[in-house]
Amino acid sequence: MTDRSFSFERRGVLNAGAAGLVTLGTFSIPDISSAKAPSMTQDWDKTFPRSKAVDHQKVSFRNRYGITLAADLYLPRERGTGKLAAIVVSGPFGAVKEQSSGLYAQTMAARGFATLAFDPSYTGESGGEPRNVASPDINTEDFSAAVDFIGLRPEIDRERIGVIGICGWGGMALSTAAIDKRIKAVVASTMYDMTRVMSKGYNDSTTPQQRTEALEQMSRQRWTDAEKGSPAYGPVSLELKGGEPEFVVQYAAYYKTKRGFHPRAINSNAAWSLTTPLSFMNLPILTYIAEISPRPVLLVHGENAHSRYFSETAYAAAAEPKELMIIPGATHTDLYDQVDIIPFDKLTAFFKQHLVA
Repeated sequence: MTDRSFSFERRGVLNAGAAGLVTLGTFSIPDISSAKAPSMTQDWDKTFPRSKAVDHQKVSFRNRYGITLAADLYLPRERGTGKLAAIVVSGPFGAVKEQSSGLYAQTMAARGFATLAFDPSYTGESGGEPRNVASPDINTEDFSAAVDFIGLRPEIDRERIGVIGICGWGGMALSTAAIDKRIKAVVASTMYDMTRVMSKGYNDSTTPQQRTEALEQMSRQRWTDAEKGSPAYGPVSLELKGGEPEFVVQYAAYYKTKRGFHPRAINSNAAWSLTTPLSFMNLPILTYIAEISPRPVLLVHGENAHSRYFSETAYAAAAEPKELMIIPGATHTDLYDQVDIIPFDKLTAFFKQHLVA
């Protein structure tokens, strides 16, 4: 195996869902290791226009590990006096609530649901230090903490809560639904299983030797980080040099352009810590996906998405009731923000059917 082949393999594994090209060396980028989470802005700084049919409020709450999460609460303006069904939304991996998850949340609020889009721990406006790290355990907990918060709101019927996870947070949503029985229905859109892609590479192509080399390199990186007292980070995500796979070009067309760029998003303006994959390497988060049943699962994926196999595998492992909806002609990132492609009518019908009093 050549150095180049190893570098490319690890780039895919390290920032698969985040879409960045990250190798396992040490790079000179702005030191964010000791940076604190920004205070929540009250400005409308989303990548999508504000809906006049929805009331919006910035909120915060703490997860079980004591990390303060920042979120956007969306309520339908015309909501009557009865209690509302609620949907918690997050993703993609390396994105912020001002991007896809906020768009999904606002759209579903305009259709009659209370929704909450949150920044996961260590990212965006949420707390946690050092910055830009992820954990399948903590990020699963983030979803449950969001359920805690929205279920205590006076407008909400806590027996009618669902979740939507996008991209890497699609896998996290399924993981959460398997253990958190308060969640009555779950949607995973353009889903990644981050534990699978980080440990096995795209299409499970990582060899045992490559896995061992990656773990050895990340283990050595821990010595460097320990000596320095802060983690090292990869290069800024999605700075294309030419010759990248088409799906990476598609990621850049979202995160690095006016279409989806946001300064707080890791995929737009920063990088994950180099040792972030360690906690994903031994922890397959979809092991117990069948235990979501008898609560329903809806998987939505693009026909032409490079990641389609994640949803197909998850669908095969899930128990009834389950549904896999393939969107003709769609790519992975089309389901981030293309409102004429994202099947919002289907999502609305799914939650109206299953989040019943």
